[in-house]
Amino acid sequence: MASKTTFPGPPEKTTPPRRWSRGKEGAPRSKQETRQHLAKSLGDTAREARRREGLTQADVAERIGVATEVYGRLERGLLMPSVPTLRRLCVTLRLAADALLALGPAEPPAWARAEPPPEQEPPQLRRLLRHLRKLNPEQLRALSNVAATLRRQE
Repeated sequence: MASKTTFPGPPEKTTPPRRWSRGKEGAPRSKQETRQHLAKSLGDTAREARRREGLTQADVAERIGVATEVYGRLERGLLMPSVPTLRRLCVTLRLAADALLALGPAEPPAWARAEPPPEQEPPQLRRLLRHLRKLNPEQLRALSNVAATLRRQE
């Protein structure tokens, strides 16, 4: 009599252990909850660093190459930046990526602890420069004439 060959059935579906951070009650967080928590933490840290640097949201948005509205969503914890944007954000805010990602202390890294140059532009001038960059050459020429006239009146 021939012996029957049996094959094992499909492997049992097992849920892998959760490796996500824990919530307030110690229960594991879902990926969605972890992502939301990280985005909120990143936004809060970015806002604090931006204020420490004396910058507006528009200033930071311009320096990292995103729209002001997009940066606002990032600070509110509604958006996670891409890796290149995160790097530009760290440089602009003079903050280590570890601090933005809540992996380390929130103090600035050694390279960013030096005081900013004293010739840092006031917010009104930065705002004006943002508007000027959007003008066409003819508009710039006209505005330059107005500025020259205003200087002569002093």
